[in-house]
Amino acid sequence: MDGRLDLPEPDAFTRTYWDAAAEGRLLIRRCGACGRAHHYPREFCPHCWSEDVTWETASGRATLYTWSVVHRNDLPPFSDRVPYVAAVVELAEGPRMMTEIVEGGDRVGGNPELSAGADLEVTFREGIPVFRVTPTPSAKARERRK
Repeated sequence: MDGRLDLPEPDAFTRTYWDAAAEGRLLIRRCGACGRAHHYPREFCPHCWSEDVTWETASGRATLYTWSVVHRNDLPPFSDRVPYVAAVVELAEGPRMMTEIVEGGDRVGGNPELSAGADLEVTFREGIPVFRVTPTPSAKARERRK
């Protein structure tokens, strides 16, 4: 083992999820019986227990549900990343997921501008979905001018 505790270990079932993430797509599972979406990927619906679930590409939009700024973590590679923002986000499709909030692909590191309900969008770091605050219209215009 290389000491990296942050890298996923895909299995036969989750390989679809991780392959999509490597391509920059976030997948969720949707139940054909009750219609509800869920995340993390499971072979059955956690709401009604049906096995009639399929993969679906998520929109990538989310809102910030809660977060914590981590200032100390002794496990590799997290010790090199502190401070970082561990968060739970609510996907536009309904499920909540644990993730990290980043700024333009980098760590936010305790950005005081975070607030519950903030609009987020998915981005990917080393094939792992993380989220960043959705730029405001004026920020998007500034980015286009660069």
